[in-house]
Amino acid sequence: MITNFTIVLDYFLNNLIPESKLAVNKGNKIFGAFIIRKTDMSLTSIGTNNEIENPIFHGEISAILNFFNKNHKNLKDYYFISSHQPCSLCLSAITWSGFDNFYYFFPYNDTKLTFNIPHDLNIMTQIFNIDNGNYTKNNDYWTSYSIIEEINNLKKYDELSIKIDKIRKEYQDLSKYYQESKYSNKIPLN
Repeated sequence: MITNFTIVLDYFLNNLIPESKLAVNKGNKIFGAFIIRKTDMSLTSIGTNNEIENPIFHGEISAILNFFNKNHKNLKDYYFISSHQPCSLCLSAITWSGFDNFYYFFPYNDTKLTFNIPHDLNIMTQIFNIDNGNYTKNNDYWTSYSIIEEINNLKKYDELSIKIDKIRKEYQDLSKYYQESKYSNKIPLN
């Protein structure tokens, strides 16, 4: 379990958000993910949404593809970090890949209400009959964690609030740009 969230938030600010800006400027959604080694918290893989190339190239999928392209082994040695709570496609990919955990910054309700992308919750409700994204957070395959909840549990929110607020603002800016330009892309569920 992660206890040093300073480095995780730094990876958002210094690595994932800059990569996401490039992806969003091409017409992609704001989602992204990265994978870090548990032992030394080193960044091993990063991925951003690339739905303009292929509608299933979500940020988590890209991070997983990049991870395996580097021939990493023993997925139990890594933390999977996602900008947003993963959709059903990405939940399945994380599961099938063999990760025993994942962490996310923004929960489903933020994705739907703040970022105006309701598809995750709609698919879970309409296809899987799961209301409000209430899948089993701790199961035989993995345990999922909200980064903000974990920071609160560690009583580190005040210490990390400047970075948290900056990440929120960066994603709000990315979302605004995406929402204003999404009608020119050919993403099926934009």
